[in-house]
Amino acid sequence: MPTILRDGGCRFYFYSHEPNEPAHVHVDKAGGSAKIWLEPVAVARNIGLTAHDLAEIVRLVRLHRDRLTEAWNGAFSP
Repeated sequence: MPTILRDGGCRFYFYSHEPNEPAHVHVDKAGGSAKIWLEPVAVARNIGLTAHDLAEIVRLVRLHRDRLTEAWNGAFSP
């Protein structure tokens, strides 16, 4: 599970065994975790993150979406 980015106290990564799902990232922050779809940016799952932290994560995903999508495509595109 490679780390793609660290920003704002968050770790952005994906699992190598999820290529059949739409592009997304997993994000850990302060003991919580979220799964965020990249197109469109949307929360797929939230475990233990506050509304404030989740909003910040969504903002960061939007800010870095091109980089995150490029990393996803690099790992899973044939």
